[in-house]
This record gives sequence, C-alpha cells and structure tokens, in this order.
Amino acid sequence: MARIGIIIVIVGIIISMGAAMYMYTQYQTNFIIGKSGEAVTVGPVEYIVTFDGTHEGNKERIPENTFVKIKIIAKNISNEDTRISGGQFYIVDEKQQNHRAVYGKFSADDLLDHILEPNKPVMFTTQFDIPYDEQNQYSITIRPTKIQSTTDTAVICITNC
Repeated sequence: MARIGIIIVIVGIIISMGAAMYMYTQYQTNFIIGKSGEAVTVGPVEYIVTFDGTHEGNKERIPENTFVKIKIIAKNISNEDTRISGGQFYIVDEKQQNHRAVYGKFSADDLLDHILEPNKPVMFTTQFDIPYDEQNQYSITIRPTKIQSTTDTAVICITNC
C-alpha cells in the first residue's frame, strides 16, 4: 500500500514538472535581433527603426543630456486595429541601462499614442534623454502592448553596429 502511495507521489511530481516546463517554454520571451533600417515584426506590427540624429530640445523642453531621436515606420500586418505608443520603446546604452522615451511636441510626427489601421504604414519620431557619445553602440528595444498579446521583443542596433 505504501509503495502505491510513493509511486503516485512520484508520478504527480513528474507530471507537475512537465506542465511547468511546457508553460515556461510557452511564455518565454522571443528576442528578435535587427539592425537600423531592417524590418522587424513584434506581434501584429512590422517596425523599421532608424537613427535620426540628436537635438537640444525646444523652448518648452530642454534635455538634461542630449536628445537622441529615432524614426519609426510602423505597419499593422493583422486584420484588426492595434495600438502603438511611445512607452513601448526603450534605448539601451553601452552599460545596458534602459532609458524611456521623452514626450513633447518636438515635431508633428512625435509618437505618444496611436491606433494603427491594417496595412497602412505610419511614420513617427521619438526621442530619449541620455548622455550620448557618438562612439558608443546604442540599441532600441521594442516591447509589445498588452492587447497585442505576444512574447516577441525586438532589439534593434541603431548606432555603431
């Protein structure tokens, strides 16, 4: 009787370990690596991200360091509308530190929040306030929004790749 109980416990442990491994692989982040100007797909959106220079802000918003500006071309490749926002984009510096996008009316193309319609590419810009050194390598990380429900994350090298 005790042997049957031990066998049941061991089988239960093996089944729970198998279920845990399955769930782990299903929700593991899928990193997509790209370079500036290449198309990468994160969930239902295809992105092309390029370095668009640096600037010193405007009258209302002056950076602590330097604004690094990127150009984003986004195309919804699904059949339903989806959301894109500046909060999905991070710049990663040489020290592997993430910096969030800075919002402001720097141009008419600034990305804050937008609904992408199917198969209609749209161009945006956004900027990051970082201590910029043109000799360093910088990359952009794109994470999906919650409604896109994907485990994809893109990492795009934009300078000194």
